[in-house]
Amino acid sequence: MSVYTIVEREALETFLQQYPLGQLLEYQGISSGIENTNYFVTTTSGEFVLTLFEEMGEKELPYFLELMAYLAEHKVPSAHPLADNDGHYLQHFYDKPAALVRRLTGSEILQPKLAQCQALGHSLGHMHTATPGFPLYRANGRGPHWWRQIAKRLQEKLPETDNHLLQEEIRFQGKHQHDNLPRGVIHADLFRDNALFNDDELCGIIDFYYACDDVLLYDVAVTVNDWCIDLETGQLDVARLHIFLDAYQQQRPFTFQERENWSVMLRAAALRFWLSRLKDYHFPRPGELTHTKDPEHFKQILLARRQLPDDCQLPEA
Repeated sequence: MSVYTIVEREALETFLQQYPLGQLLEYQGISSGIENTNYFVTTTSGEFVLTLFEEMGEKELPYFLELMAYLAEHKVPSAHPLADNDGHYLQHFYDKPAALVRRLTGSEILQPKLAQCQALGHSLGHMHTATPGFPLYRANGRGPHWWRQIAKRLQEKLPETDNHLLQEEIRFQGKHQHDNLPRGVIHADLFRDNALFNDDELCGIIDFYYACDDVLLYDVAVTVNDWCIDLETGQLDVARLHIFLDAYQQQRPFTFQERENWSVMLRAAALRFWLSRLKDYHFPRPGELTHTKDPEHFKQILLARRQLPDDCQLPEA
């Protein structure tokens, strides 16, 4: 959610006339995140988030906006997009696709507590059981094909040891097929900065712009690799892990096949985000406000996941 497009007040006032939101009071760029331009916008009708989509094509966006509306209407805590005066979620601003959503209360968590991990596990499990009726489909654009593509692009930028680790892990993942694992709509990026809390209450899950249809267990692994770890070492925090997984399983019990593939999926999730961080670090995009995340953090997590302790396995049903 870096700022790549500078929004002028007069242009924003004109844009907002397409919505029944009253007068613009103030607005401010948001620097956290990576992909899109985002602003907090306050009008006489309330507080909102404006997103200008910097890379996504217009054909992709209905999936995300319709999904956000679907989830909010099915009691998954998330921000409902706003319809303009003609009933459309998607608009254009500065010749780019744009959308407004209601700004949720709460703030992101730096050091998750047990109760917060429990609340998040419950909501992710609920999301995975609520979305089979969602009618749209989107493939995962950052799956194995993307891993290989980015690893090749990075080859000349990385030391030999890192290139060796990447190729070794990509080969390892290629030996595992996941056709027998439950699939559905996943968030695919449920990090600490994409969930908002008031104390222990989960107010909302945000930033669904990596959402897609893929293995549900992969979504669990992505989330665990950020919420249930020691930030210094990358090792899993057993207490947070267990309370998260138990809360999730109350909504959707894990299958035998998922328990067999848990270690593989944790490694896949770590690999994907190490590659993403490496790409952003070595091939940055220009932006007024940017937030580049340290690739070494996910390299450390990947190395830690290559030996999964016995007390970090998925719970029995």
